[in-house]
Amino acid sequence: MTNAATAPLEEGPSKGFGQITLLSHDDRLKGRPRLCSDCGLCDSALKPSMPQACMFVDNRTQAIEQRLHGRNRQPDDELRFGIYRAQYAARMRRPNPQAQWSGIVTALGARLLEQGKVEAVITTGAAPGTRFKAQPILARTAAEVLATAGNKPCLSPNLSLLDSVREQGIKRLALIGTSCQVHALRAVEAELGLEQLYVIGIPCSDNVAYEDLTYFLTQVSRSPETVVHHEFMQDFSLWMRHEDGHVERLNFVDFPMDKLHGIFPSACLSCFDYPNALSDLTVGYMGAELGWQWVLARTERGEELFELMRPDLEIGELTERGDRRRGMPRFMERLTHPPGAKRPPFLIRKLVAMLQRRKGPGGLEFARAVIEMKLLRNLNYVRGKFARLEPRVVPYHVYQTLEPYAEPYREIFGRALADES
Repeated sequence: MTNAATAPLEEGPSKGFGQITLLSHDDRLKGRPRLCSDCGLCDSALKPSMPQACMFVDNRTQAIEQRLHGRNRQPDDELRFGIYRAQYAARMRRPNPQAQWSGIVTALGARLLEQGKVEAVITTGAAPGTRFKAQPILARTAAEVLATAGNKPCLSPNLSLLDSVREQGIKRLALIGTSCQVHALRAVEAELGLEQLYVIGIPCSDNVAYEDLTYFLTQVSRSPETVVHHEFMQDFSLWMRHEDGHVERLNFVDFPMDKLHGIFPSACLSCFDYPNALSDLTVGYMGAELGWQWVLARTERGEELFELMRPDLEIGELTERGDRRRGMPRFMERLTHPPGAKRPPFLIRKLVAMLQRRKGPGGLEFARAVIEMKLLRNLNYVRGKFARLEPRVVPYHVYQTLEPYAEPYREIFGRALADES
């Protein structure tokens, strides 16, 4: 990748507004599919398995779910959230100040090593000298896991470490990873010769290359160089925590989209697994109230992982309010606007932000809303940019989830939501 010091911070995203490849200047990625999230599988000896493992070549969610759970998703929330046995609102009783949230994910990885349940944890650290540049880490001690606390919303080739796992004779492994990494890992799981595998999933949407993240922060923050953590929050704003502890907020409606169009990789815009549904345990924030984390135990191992942390957790209540369906037709109409359209006038944006907070969906309804909007946006993106790939990269549950919007979809886009044949 290009050096951060020479990244075109004021000129725009590193891949340009018109391109849809991952990074136009990254020679390492040449020869891969155009839809590539750089999960790392192709950097390992398992590269020959890529056509069967990559979710952007052949999405195998349905088959993997059958293997993990013996069934596929049931109607209602499983269509959106993925299969789960239980879900919680939780947070650490003693939060880790270095963590993005309260620190459940890294505390869990550390605990697995402390109790000897695994020999190593694949996780994501920050490259030396940077705060957000992702670097795959094969942690062998609890301290090494805890040192990776904090969000690195950048593409990271974590599965490249599978060769090291084999070389070091590791038989009990945990992975903390994103949806594309988890899909590929599940697809090649039988080839790894592991005795035990724990998969801790992070909900993931629109990761970027490091250069583009640096550019993004210059466009949304008054002090981009001091941002320590940032996240798109349930109150319809971006929260940016700075070195001195203060939090800067930017309403979603105030984003300068005319300057940000083109910043997200085509793979992320073609992904349909925001909730990381093939993990054992998913730990995020979307379905919980502000200040809490949303935890979904999906498998028997996921329940084991949650119970491992339960003594150190506060357990809250999951709530829901509002009606996401009312705003969905307007969202679909906005998808018809040219990418990078300029923002509405300030007073209109202020009114919209106020209405979103007062009348918008909250709790689990917020999670449903965000997931459905991502499904709609990404389905349209695939149809516009990679139409011939739709049968292979759009998983079965997308059309079922969006079926309630089939009629407005037809009216707005002039085509059926699903192939009627």
